[in-house]
Amino acid sequence: MSRITPLILATALFMENMDSTVIATSLAAIAADIGTDPISLKLALTAYLVALAIFIPISSWMADRFGARNVFRVAMLVFVLGSISCAFANSLTAFVGARFLQGMGGALMTPVARLVLVRSTPRHDLVNAMAWLTIPGLVGPIVGPPFGGFLTTYLSWHWIFLINVPIGILGIALVSRFLPETMRNAPRQIDFKGFALAGPAFALFAFGTSVISLPALPPLVGVLATALGIGLGYLYARHALSTDNPLFDLRLLRFPFFRSAVVAGTFFRLGQGATPFLFPLMLQLSFGYTPFESGMITFASAIGAIVAKFMANGIFIRFGFRTSLVVSTGIAALGLLAMGLYTPETVVPLIIGILVFVGFWQSIFWTGSNAFVFADIEDKDAGQANVISQVSTQLSIALGVALGGGMLEMSNAMRGGELVLADFHLAFFVLAAICLISTIMFARLPANAGYQLTKMPHTR
Repeated sequence: MSRITPLILATALFMENMDSTVIATSLAAIAADIGTDPISLKLALTAYLVALAIFIPISSWMADRFGARNVFRVAMLVFVLGSISCAFANSLTAFVGARFLQGMGGALMTPVARLVLVRSTPRHDLVNAMAWLTIPGLVGPIVGPPFGGFLTTYLSWHWIFLINVPIGILGIALVSRFLPETMRNAPRQIDFKGFALAGPAFALFAFGTSVISLPALPPLVGVLATALGIGLGYLYARHALSTDNPLFDLRLLRFPFFRSAVVAGTFFRLGQGATPFLFPLMLQLSFGYTPFESGMITFASAIGAIVAKFMANGIFIRFGFRTSLVVSTGIAALGLLAMGLYTPETVVPLIIGILVFVGFWQSIFWTGSNAFVFADIEDKDAGQANVISQVSTQLSIALGVALGGGMLEMSNAMRGGELVLADFHLAFFVLAAICLISTIMFARLPANAGYQLTKMPHTR
């Protein structure tokens, strides 16, 4: 397998991952500057994820219709334009809108990159290919928190978005120069009715769950939006099961390994999704750290993650997917529990050590689950499987952010006054329990689940 293709594609992951980790360390400063409270900025985080969920379903169709390289370049350009808009936003509404624009670009970058890799890589080499795709992307989380914290503390938060401009231009140039056009499948007929149902369903569901506990809006607004989103989702499910070419084919859930990867993975992401939102806020609001100090701590998990990428293939070959996924999700749940026990007196080296260790196993999960999605999926259905897994990923992370923020708001409302450390602790305990559900579900997999992803094909 040539490593050039995944490394070039990883430019998009680098930009996306750095952006998400940078903004996490700067939420308090952004909120103060645009005149809102930090918890309300979960709307900006979920707006990005909602855009991903809406536009990811058409990523495979667009890659087949217009060419993966062309779509990839346009997506990076849209992401850069969204970054510039974020830098110049002066209100919560403008900032949320700019993050949505960023999400439109992100919705096409990563799925198209994964699709190119899946179509050009033998199944037995898929774990290794996924690792090479994500290694450069992990540099973003390592550089992002301390760099973003430095910019926010000593310059201004606006620069954390403007840094995407030169990175995006470099990525577009590399793709144009080195990435060949991949084989296209005949584009399926676009399911406009499904898109009209699914897009609003995702948006309303994520918006409703995010604002249901915000004091700025009546709770009824969130309840009605969530209920309407669920209703539209039900209508989409009926439509998808009765049409030949749905936007994303729910019939693929009949495959047991694919179903496990989606459902069990959802509980993992529900638990982990709020961590980049909650942990930096806890360090800044309850521990009194600056954004730079916070970033110098939170980047530690990315160190463990990047080490894991060099060992992931060997771990899955040696221990199999079931054991590896059970151990990785269990340790991730314990990591959330540990966050619920930290106090300002907890020594920083201990926090960093735990972050490195947990980050290693979180990365093992991400690498393995990205490949396990395709364990019992045929090549002709790889695009659909990719779309469904990506949509479920973004929706569950968005719901995790909403859940984590909601737990903060509920705990704070019961006490009154400012946010205190106990509010964060309660949120982390709940998220840890949810994450543990994924461990229980993966433990029910057969011992040889996904073996074909780590074994060389037999030859005569």
